[in-house]
Amino acid sequence: MANETKNKLFGFFDYNRDNRPDAVEEDTTPTLKRYFKLLARRFWKLVTLNLMMLPLIIPALVCFYLYVSMRQTPVAGEVLFPQLLGANAVSATPTSTLLFDLFGAQQNIPVFTTWTYIGMGICIAFLVITFGWQNIGAAYIVRNMVRGEAVFVWSDYFYAIKRNLKQGFFLGLIDAVILFTLGFDISYFWGRGGTFTLDVGFYLTIALIVLYFLMRFYIYLLIVTFDLSIYKILKNALIFSLLGFKRNIMGVLGILLITALHVILLLLLISTPLSGLPIILPFLWYMAAVTFTSAYAAYPVIDRYMIAPYANQEDEEETEEESVAE
Repeated sequence: MANETKNKLFGFFDYNRDNRPDAVEEDTTPTLKRYFKLLARRFWKLVTLNLMMLPLIIPALVCFYLYVSMRQTPVAGEVLFPQLLGANAVSATPTSTLLFDLFGAQQNIPVFTTWTYIGMGICIAFLVITFGWQNIGAAYIVRNMVRGEAVFVWSDYFYAIKRNLKQGFFLGLIDAVILFTLGFDISYFWGRGGTFTLDVGFYLTIALIVLYFLMRFYIYLLIVTFDLSIYKILKNALIFSLLGFKRNIMGVLGILLITALHVILLLLLISTPLSGLPIILPFLWYMAAVTFTSAYAAYPVIDRYMIAPYANQEDEEETEEESVAE
């Protein structure tokens, strides 16, 4: 009896529930209560999915490791350094010495080698090539979770990739290019503000980042749900990012809350013997939880505008056919 009670505790320890679809009589209205219910029910599936999503961040971590582990060399931080060094060497004066102390500071920068370029190149190429496929596999699984369907993480993940192999590659390539461009733009304007044009560019880039962040709620859900061209997928994602504004905001708040909980946990435990827990936790759960949250916010919007109208039309046609037959 005690074991049964434990297995039913929030659904976290009931392994069999992961493979069971929602009960027929269960209320599937996409409410906040059902969100937490599904989150608990699918907890172990989300952990498994998160482990399968690690290739999305491992290449970045490898690149970071290669960068920080490279040999470094000191360089001048100011363009005046060579002139001040020469002037001070020829005839040191209080003025030249003061200027040299002010502008002569050096900084260490990494020294890139051929193997560093090769290693980073392999990581970046792997990430770009597989980016769309990995997002498609994850989107298919969390979409089925939101629908209340049975989920088999390993087989469903690769089934979705196989079914959308070609389109997923090109969509992932476009997605990666857009993300890189927006990231580059925000870093460029961040360090070069001060003029009206640059300030406008900065705030315009922020607006585009927010808009595209909301569009990504829908992009991969659309590709695993419908047979659409890439143009129509991006177009519909843009439309739904506006039509589903309320649910999108709730999804953003959910993602921010999940992120804040991890950050708070890190700050609270960073100086304790449990400091490794908040570092390991994102590798076990964070990405899958964020993907599930965005799908839970977005899929009801897709269902409302693209699935339900046709389903109702088919029901009406079937009813008319039955009436005629009678």
